[in-house]
Amino acid sequence: MRRAGPKLTRRDFAVSSVFAGAVAIIGCRVTAGAWDFLSDRDARILAVLCDQIVPADDFPSASQAGVVTYIDRQLARHYRRHQKAYRDGLEQAEAMSRERFGCALVEAGTLQQQQVAFAIEKENRTFFELLRQHTMEGYYGSPRHGGNRDGVSWRMLGLAEPPLRGRAQYDLRKGDRS
Repeated sequence: MRRAGPKLTRRDFAVSSVFAGAVAIIGCRVTAGAWDFLSDRDARILAVLCDQIVPADDFPSASQAGVVTYIDRQLARHYRRHQKAYRDGLEQAEAMSRERFGCALVEAGTLQQQQVAFAIEKENRTFFELLRQHTMEGYYGSPRHGGNRDGVSWRMLGLAEPPLRGRAQYDLRKGDRS
């Protein structure tokens, strides 16, 4: 025998489905963290390695210029094929620091961090070249991709304005093409 209970209308079902979907999406986003691909730990390790490639001087270091954000965004999108290389390379750098110096790479001294970077360059050349390339892209590329915060590298190079491919060579106000 069937029990009589409250009937669920199509409208009630649709509203509850939309609500459940929104809760699931919001719940996933809240737990995702501040990065698109990297964990907080990986981002800190990556910052140390990037800063060995472009250290701070009169201008900001790679991590201060947003290179970690650039790499993270690219690994979640266009450079997805390099995710495993980054996971393995960052883990290798961390393990190397713990083995050689008994501490996490981010807790190591500057000279120790430098030694780990040199060792990674020798032992995992493929990863290090990838890291170097992506660091340069993030430091010198367009700020719209997350790196080169405030156009810091362009100021360092003495560029009066950001280089715009395909537009800078024309002065459209004069009606002529240089």
